[in-house]
Parts: sequence; structure tokens; C-alpha cells
Amino acid sequence: MTATTPKATSTHPQFCEGIQYFGESLPEFAKYGQSSAIRAGETAVNPNDDTAVYQTILYADALRYLTLQITGAKASGHPGGFASQAEAYAALVMLGYKNIITEVGHHAPGFYSAMFLDRSLEDMGITTVQQLRDRFRERHGLLGHLSGYIPGILAPAGPLGQGQHFAMAAALLHRDQLFPFTVGDGGLGEPYIMSGMAHFHTAYPQVTNFLPVLVWNGFSQEHHSMVSTKTNAEMITYWQGNGFVEVVLVDAKDFDDQNQPGDYVDSTAFSWAKRMEFTQAVLAGVDKAAKSALSGKLTVFIIKQLKGAGVHARGAKSHNLYPKDTLDAPHIVEALKARALPPAAWQLVRENVEKAGGGPAAKTVVTEFILPLAEIGSLPLEEYPVGGEAKVATTAMGKLVGVVGQQDKNFIVTNADGNEASGIGNINQALKINHPVADDLYNQVPGGQVYEPLSEDACAGLAAGIALMGGRSLWCSYESFAVNGLPIWQTVTQAMAELRRPTPSTVTLYTAGALEQGRNGWTHQRPEIEAYFAAMMRNGNIFPLFPCDANSIQVCYDWALTTKNKGIVITASKSPLPIRTTFAQTQEGLENGAVVLQELSGDKTVVFAVIGDMTLIPVYAAAQQLQAQGIGSRIVAVINPRRLYRPHDVAWDTCAEADGGFIDDGKFATLFTGDALIGVTGGAAAMLEPIMLRSTCQRDTFAWKRGETTASAGELMAFNGLTAEALVKRSADLVG
Repeated sequence: MTATTPKATSTHPQFCEGIQYFGESLPEFAKYGQSSAIRAGETAVNPNDDTAVYQTILYADALRYLTLQITGAKASGHPGGFASQAEAYAALVMLGYKNIITEVGHHAPGFYSAMFLDRSLEDMGITTVQQLRDRFRERHGLLGHLSGYIPGILAPAGPLGQGQHFAMAAALLHRDQLFPFTVGDGGLGEPYIMSGMAHFHTAYPQVTNFLPVLVWNGFSQEHHSMVSTKTNAEMITYWQGNGFVEVVLVDAKDFDDQNQPGDYVDSTAFSWAKRMEFTQAVLAGVDKAAKSALSGKLTVFIIKQLKGAGVHARGAKSHNLYPKDTLDAPHIVEALKARALPPAAWQLVRENVEKAGGGPAAKTVVTEFILPLAEIGSLPLEEYPVGGEAKVATTAMGKLVGVVGQQDKNFIVTNADGNEASGIGNINQALKINHPVADDLYNQVPGGQVYEPLSEDACAGLAAGIALMGGRSLWCSYESFAVNGLPIWQTVTQAMAELRRPTPSTVTLYTAGALEQGRNGWTHQRPEIEAYFAAMMRNGNIFPLFPCDANSIQVCYDWALTTKNKGIVITASKSPLPIRTTFAQTQEGLENGAVVLQELSGDKTVVFAVIGDMTLIPVYAAAQQLQAQGIGSRIVAVINPRRLYRPHDVAWDTCAEADGGFIDDGKFATLFTGDALIGVTGGAAAMLEPIMLRSTCQRDTFAWKRGETTASAGELMAFNGLTAEALVKRSADLVG
């Protein structure tokens, strides 16, 4: 095949404007390229049709060409990984499957090329290849790694080991659709991928309509992949050993007629006849795997082909473009010319992929529509009397969670450490642990709504994935261990900030805080996680909530259920604690950020801004001691610290479902102005930043320092300087 540089007089489809090189001819195009392989009124090809095979090759090469040209346009981005599986992606689309997710953020330029070809990107005003080039890796354009902001893209992709959670969540919510997701052999080294799928399949054996597509190309980002030495038989055994009933593997090496060295070869170097044979095997294999997954078998499709197949370099060297890799560089020019298609072939590809699956992905994939939610009605909140019997906050919330799940059968609760241990055993009683062994003693039954893998990544992944895909969920964790699930939770919340549709907020409940874990020692005392959320508050859609009692937590959860596209973090104790607020006070705290719990008069006034529930105990004691010295105090419970920032501190106006609620200066002064201000938290001092930024008082903070083994919460607070005596002394110093 030869290629030419298009001239001003060249005739080509308008969408091709910006293509640098067109091919002059293709083998057998007159035989197989005269009409679309997807017939009128149909949405997929016949995988046994030679015309379908031929046109799948055209689509794969079109994807390779665009992937290289748009990355070359910016001398930046990642063409190699997607290129090695272009036939598999092309086969999925030609067979009508467009709900495709990836675990590999580096496949982004390939996905964008696919969205361009099926016209999805027209929703962004991208109608030509030139516009595709111009807006790649640009703000308000096609960011370097995938996001749900892009029309037709179902889920974000960046950190490895996350894509399977999105695919499984989507499969759970849409049982009649197939959700393939590509996973790289470099990413396969992440332990979460296999363990996550294994636990999910044990819990939901009937949900097999997600299809991992392993891109086995022999290389990771900068070196050989750790599974590159496995034989085909060993790779098949590996997947079978992890519960996969059907393993479909297509190895390009079996079709090589060019004597390429090594176990991994490039199919684009084959003769055209062998390219047809290889692509026919991929098309048939994908068809078999898809039907298997949809028929109730846990299935994987594996394509084994050298990384970088058909682009500018091979192996790990194809992974990334650098400043030298411009569209004028000889090796880029040569690669583009090798993949160049004639204008008629581009038009044929466009016609096929636009029809495949019933239309552009931006008009057909499940995330382009709002998922209908079950009506849950008004929750049965129970308001306990202030000053009455101490109550466990988490248990009060658990009762409401049970009601939500009973009304919404798609609702799931995830927990790695066990709900019983967090004071929310009532969730298990109401919704049951999803387990293959039925046992009334442990509230477990097949099909339950409580998902309990011993992995925070799997807990956070499925719960956050359900929310991203449009359903309700709750991730419960010990505060100490939640950090192991936060990478995917953060990915989802960032994606929610960009989504073009409303979706239920992803809600978490973190229990068993450091102060409750004295006897477990520092291994269970990691409230530094609150610094993570403190930083994330500036994103604009992250709301850490700190209910101060069993009344407060009910109102917080009730509010969280009404929100969209947010990350809501509820942190509470599992110990019986005094009831200090009414429902109305927490509603005020949610709106204004904080609420006054107690005011004692005196010659001077010390304001205590308190985050948490157990931390109120030494503060109340300090207030009494200060009063005895003639010093007044005001105890303010900080319930929703995000509201206490100034509007310009937070990127709220850049978020989907933007929330611009912030307390004004007058209300802030009413809450926090005094002769001195002391911020108190059992977690990271960073959570107090909104208050310390705005206060002009003499001020100080009392916060967590580090963990230790102690016999009580009081002893642990003392170890960290959180005592009434210390608070009294510092208050007296500040007011002179």
C-alpha cells in the first residue's frame, strides 16, 4: 500500500480534514470494500463474513492511525498499548458492543479515536480530525487519561487496578448488557484486579456480563511485563485458577508469516491473507467470549500481540511519545504512511461504527442516561432527647441504611472489616451479607445486599462504581484502613465533578476512629486520613461530615441521600455518647458549616471549634473549669467544614451539580468570634483550615499527633495533648 500527502484539491469526507496522509490503494478493496459490512437496519456484523473481517481490519488500522496522529500532534500521549489490541477493540464494536470500559488510562487516545469515528465527539464540537488533533490533551478538550466528561466514555481511567470495578458495577445494574473492559498485562500485576473479580463472582455468581479483555503484549510502561514469560498454557491456567470458566486466547504468533522473533509479534507486518486470518480469529473469539459472558459463564478474552503493533515503535518504546516524536519526525511520518487509508476506506469505517451498537456511543451507552432510582420515601428518623440516654451514632444511621436497602433493591453496602464491629450490625440484619453459605447466625444469605470482601479497594471500588453508574451505595470502613480504598473513591469523585449527568453521590461511613482504638494500638489509629479529605474539600464536590451524636448522624445521612455528584464522608464513633443536638441544629450545621452547642458567660470568651464527637468530652470539661475562673466559652460543633471556606477557596463553580453554599462573614463571626479561638480535633489539624483562614482572633489548634497503645480514649487523648487541663491552660494564655 502506498500513501500520499493530501493536496488542496483532494476529495475526501469532510470529517477527514486534518488527516496527514491518505493511502492510494488497499488489497482486495474492490471485493470487500464496496458496501458496509453492517447491513441496513442492523447493528452488528456476522463474524463469519469475510467482508466483516476485512472491514474490521480497516477499523483497527483507522484507530491506529488516529491514535498516532493525535498523540504526534502534541508529541505527547500513549499510543503503544492501545495499538496492540486494536483488532480486539474493533471486533467488539463491529459486533455491536459499545459499553467498553478500560483499566488502562494510557489507552485514552485510542478510545478518543473510537469516539471520534462513531461521531460521539460531535457533542463536544469535534467534527474533523484537525479538531481532534487540536483538542487532544488540552483543557476543555480530550484530557490525557479518560474521564466521563467525554461523550460515550463510561468511566474514568488512570490508576491501574480500577477498571474492573466499574465494569462489575455496571454489569450489576444492567444485567442485559455486556461490559467489556481492557486490562493490560502490566496492570495485571496489581493484586486487586483478580481478587476483586474473584470475590465479586463468589458473591454474584449469576452476574457474568462483564468481560475482561487482557491485552497481553509483553511489555509494561518502561520494561517487559512481569507476565511476559508465561506460556499460553500457563496464562490460561492462571485465569482458570481464578474462577474463569471460559478463556479465549488469540495469539498473533500463530499467524505470523514474516518470521518475527520472540513470543510477541506484530500482525500489521503479516501478509494481507494472514492479517485476514488473524482478524477473523479475533472476531470469532470475541464473539464467542461475549456470548459466553452473556450466557452466565465467567469469561476472559485474551489477545496476544506485540506492544506498539502498527505504530511508530515496538515494545515498551512505543508506550509514550516525547518532545522529539513530532508529526514531522521521520519515524512518525513513516508509521503514519504505513497505516494510511484511502478516503473511501475512511468513509466505510465511519459508516460501520456509526451504525454499530445502534448509534454513536454518546447516544447509546448506559451512562448517557440517568438510571431510574427506586422511591425510598421519607426515612423514619428518630429524634432522641438532648441530655437523655447515650446512644451509638452508627447504630442510629444503620437503621436508616436498612430502610434504604429494603426500598431500593439495587442499593448495596460494602464493608471489609465487618458491620458488626462498627455498631451497624443492624444493617446486616436488615439487608443480609451476600454470601454463598446461608447462615442465620451471621445474617448471611446468597443475594444479600451487604458486600464484604476483605479488601478496602474492592469495597470502595464496587460502592463508588455503583454510584458513578447511577445507583445508590454506601461504603463503610474503619477510619484506620479506609486509605487503602481511597484511590478509586477519589477517582470517582473527580469524575463526578465532571459528569454531564446527575448521579447519586458516593457516600461513606467511617467508624472506629483512633480515639476508640486505644487497646489496638497505633496500627488501628490513623486519623491522618482526614488530611486527605481536608485537601479534597477544595475540589468543590467533597463534603466531609462530622455528626456529633446519634441525632446528628441521621440528619447527615438523610441529607447525603438527596445530593448528586458529590463525595460525602460521614465520620462517627461506635461508642454510646451523649445526645447534644436536635435535628434542627444539625440542619443548621449542614447549611452553615457549624452550630453552637453551648455558651457560658464570663469576662472573656474562648471559642472552641470542635470536630468530632468524642473530642467534645474534654472540651465540655474545659468549659466548666474556665467558667470557674470567670472565663466564658462557646462550644461550636463543626459539622460540615466545607461550608466554612470562602467561595474563592474552593473550585465549586467548576463542578457538575455545583454547590456554592458557603457561610457569609457575618454568620462566621457570630459562630467563631471571641477573645480567643481554639480548634479541637481528634484527627488532622488540616480539617480546621477553613476556620483558621478566616478567624482574626488569637488562636491555636489541638489535634492528633500520633498513635499509642492505651487502655481508654481519655488516655489516648491525653497522649496527644487533648485534655481539659491543657485546653484550660492554653485558653487562659490566649486571653491574657
